Amino acid sequence: MKSTTFGGLVLILYAFFVIYITIKRPKSIWQKKKIKIFINLIGERGTVILFFVWSALVLAVGVFLLTN
Repeated sequence: MKSTTFGGLVLILYAFFVIYITIKRPKSIWQKKKIKIFINLIGERGTVILFFVWSALVLAVGVFLLTN
């Protein structure tokens, strides 16, 4: 397996994990200090949007690496 293929798979899994966290908002993860700082700075809706945009970008890079 090429390293780009492995990296692409890891990024795709990471993107799906971020989407899961954003949709389900498990308390154990949503209450972490880093996420609370995001919520304080840009609000909860802004944090959700940021996570969706971030996961879309990571997913796009993962698919790009997987197809090359």
